[in-house]
Amino acid sequence: MQGLPAFDHPDLLIGTDGSSDAGAFRLRDDLIILQSLDFFPPLVDDPFLFGQIAAANSLSDIYAMGGTPRTALNIVGFPDDQLELEVLHQILAGGAERVQAAGAVIVGGHSVRDTEIKYGLSVTGTVSPDNLRTNRGAHPGDRLVLTKALGTGFVTTAFKKNRCPEEVLAAATSSMAMLNQGASQAAQTLAASAATDITGFGLGGHATEMAGASGVQLVIEVGTLPILPGAVDLATAGNHTRASASNRSGIEASMRIKGSPNPLALAMVFDPQTSGGLLISVAAEHADALVTACIAAGAEATTLVGEVHPRTGESQEPLLVLRG
Repeated sequence: MQGLPAFDHPDLLIGTDGSSDAGAFRLRDDLIILQSLDFFPPLVDDPFLFGQIAAANSLSDIYAMGGTPRTALNIVGFPDDQLELEVLHQILAGGAERVQAAGAVIVGGHSVRDTEIKYGLSVTGTVSPDNLRTNRGAHPGDRLVLTKALGTGFVTTAFKKNRCPEEVLAAATSSMAMLNQGASQAAQTLAASAATDITGFGLGGHATEMAGASGVQLVIEVGTLPILPGAVDLATAGNHTRASASNRSGIEASMRIKGSPNPLALAMVFDPQTSGGLLISVAAEHADALVTACIAAGAEATTLVGEVHPRTGESQEPLLVLRG
């Protein structure tokens, strides 16, 4: 993004700065639109399931901002000269099923011939100014809640190498296809201070972004992190993605490790997630209620994973502390 023009508009509330999950533009004093875009190659062989996961991942950015998805546009790269169009039909059907489940509508899209399948959505949502939630509002004293288990990077990497047991893949794909809708609504009801969804930069990367945007320090208790069934075994067997190393190196200067956290649990902090959960900062007195509400809404892995500390901003003071 360096060298590109900076857009300045009185109604542009959130743009490319601050690593927010979606852009926010004020249409009226009582109405903000949210816009986001995401797409990627298949992680699984089942085209319908791939469509569901890609759509859930795209919709998640709107949920992270406290919004309601309204419309979506399909974005497709597809080798129609090599694969039957029925494959594409199933991908789009899977995406449509998740969009319908979100109460939104698909209004069109665009496709190009590509050597590799790619699919995702451009999503527009709405939110009132009072309900807009960003990654910038975490307060010292807040507790941190994570709404999905970690480990999808290890699982999908093992799957690509034919090393993943079917039941482990099934648990991971079920998690990835699940909408963050219920967790988002619970965060709104309990007046969460901040939120972000956990995707490619892993828990560590997105937590560091939240800490920097909020001017605080996030402390994560590594031993409390929810982990997908079988993911630890796959990590032990070496099914790491290249992004795991880059995610860790990218925040190395901004984090500290205290104590002796389990190395495999620590690896989950840097594992890149696909359609991961929400990391929510909420006042301590509402934290237990938020966990209960998220679980009741279907996010059964929801767990308290840490807390927010003040930060003076000194250069040697870490944004993220991983405690074990």
